[in-house]
Amino acid sequence: VSITNSSASQLPPLSEWEAPAFTLAAQFRVGATLVLFLFAAVSNLALLISVSRGRGRRLASHLRPLIMSLASADLMMTFVVMPLDMVWNVMVQWYAGDAMCKLLSFLKLFAMQASAFILVVISLDRHHAILHPLDSLNSNQRNKRMLVLAWTLSLLLASPQLFIFRAIKAEKVDFTQCVTHGSFRERWQETAYNMFHFVTLYVIPLLVMSFCYTRILIEINRQVHKNKGGESCLRRSGTDMIPKARMKTLKMTIIIVMSFVVCWTPYYLLGIWYWFQPEMLKVTPEYIHHILFVFGNLNTCCDPVIYGLYTPSFRADLARCLRCCRRPDASPRSLDRLSARQGPHSGEQESDAPSVKCPE
Repeated sequence: VSITNSSASQLPPLSEWEAPAFTLAAQFRVGATLVLFLFAAVSNLALLISVSRGRGRRLASHLRPLIMSLASADLMMTFVVMPLDMVWNVMVQWYAGDAMCKLLSFLKLFAMQASAFILVVISLDRHHAILHPLDSLNSNQRNKRMLVLAWTLSLLLASPQLFIFRAIKAEKVDFTQCVTHGSFRERWQETAYNMFHFVTLYVIPLLVMSFCYTRILIEINRQVHKNKGGESCLRRSGTDMIPKARMKTLKMTIIIVMSFVVCWTPYYLLGIWYWFQPEMLKVTPEYIHHILFVFGNLNTCCDPVIYGLYTPSFRADLARCLRCCRRPDASPRSLDRLSARQGPHSGEQESDAPSVKCPE
């Protein structure tokens, strides 16, 4: 298992290669990935359309680029990582040539980096909105700059994949694989490379997100204790500084970050174990790393579900789409009235204008 490659990249000499097979565990991996692919493709496309063209446009203007970027990163994971993983497991070896080996290895890591970094940007945005509410007027430009930086860093960090991966044919055997074999002189160099991407994909995002939400929770706790003596001042969300809509968005982003941590932690920890003790590949059941990789991909499906639970407009857009499919002859006006009845939207537009404090 490797973060940068779906198959182990530290291989024995080419003459000693033993061709892998499409085992029962691999078949389960492909079947489960196909189900996740279908759900993630439909749900993330629906989310992107809702936020860009549907009722999701009611979302605060500085939050819309964040949610659209998150959906875009999830779609990259869906349409690059999942199909690549399925086809690679079914075909066992690599048939797409050297150029596609380099390109798809690059796109895979680029999608994973972008997904992690955009969660960091969302966390920083929530941190600034809660701790510095008076700076809300600058949030649009600040978020755009952070998103540009996130996508640019993802591009730069994934670019080495274009040089270290290659399609190699085994000696005396009709078998070709897309691997890093021969790109590193010593095994420790490849381990260092994988560890670097583990840090940028998981450790740094986790530390930044933990820092942001810890400070947010400390601030909320401070406000609650500060106003214990004036219950009448604790309105809307329970504090005098955090409007109800902003608190709702905060809860949503915390759950999105938690889903990222829960889904990917087991896979990354298993990867570290293999890097430092490669002999464990021989004793660990094959189905273990298949299950953990599928579980990591589950995160791509979680984001639109979580967003839908906290966003009435997204649910209304879905209801409208479903009703349109069931009744092709329904008029657009009647569909608008139907979606408007799905639930109130008044709390969805987040206002970052600071609330008036109660006198101390």
